[in-house]
Amino acid sequence: MELILVRHGLPERRGDTSDPPLSERGHEQSRLVAAWLDGEGIDAVYSSTMQRARQTAAPFATLAGHAVAAHDGICEFDRDSGEYVPMEELKRDNYEAWLKFASGDHGADIDGFAATVAATLEEIVEAHPGQRVAVFCHGGVINVWTAQVLKMPPRLFFEPDYTSIHRFMCARSGQRNVVSLNERAHLRG
Repeated sequence: MELILVRHGLPERRGDTSDPPLSERGHEQSRLVAAWLDGEGIDAVYSSTMQRARQTAAPFATLAGHAVAAHDGICEFDRDSGEYVPMEELKRDNYEAWLKFASGDHGADIDGFAATVAATLEEIVEAHPGQRVAVFCHGGVINVWTAQVLKMPPRLFFEPDYTSIHRFMCARSGQRNVVSLNERAHLRG
C-alpha cells in the first residue's frame, strides 16, 4: 500500500494555544495540495485531530468525496505546550531557542511520541492493504515515521515544508520504503 503523509498548511502564530487554525496562506496551501492530490486515486483520508491538520485535509476530502477519519495518534509532539510558533519564525526571532530545538532539545519524550506515531500509522497501513491512503499530520510525525523507515533513532532531523507530500510504500511483509520526501511542486506559481 502507499502511505502519503501531508504536513498541514501554515497556521496562525498563537501564544495562547498549541492548536491554532490555519492562516490565510495556510488555507491557500491546502487548496493547492488538494488540487494536486485529486487525481491520485486515494482510497482513504486520515487527519490528526488538531485544527490545522483537519483544516488542511478538508479541501481534499471535499474534492475527492471522502470522509476524514481523525486520530489522536498522529497529533504533534508539542500539542500540550500551550503555544505554537512556526519554526521559520522561531529561527528568525529567537535563533538561540531555534538552535536548542535543532540540536535535539525539544522538551518532549520523542521516543514515546515516535512509538505512538508508529503504532498509529501501522494500524492505518494494516487497515488498507493494497490501497493508497493520505494522512494529514505534522512535521514531527513525518520526521519520526521517516526515521523509523530509514532505521534511524527517533528524532526530528529535517524540516518538512507546509503542505509538503511524503510517500512511503508499505508491504504486507512489514517492509517500509521511502518513495519521496518533501514534494512541493504544487506550491509553485
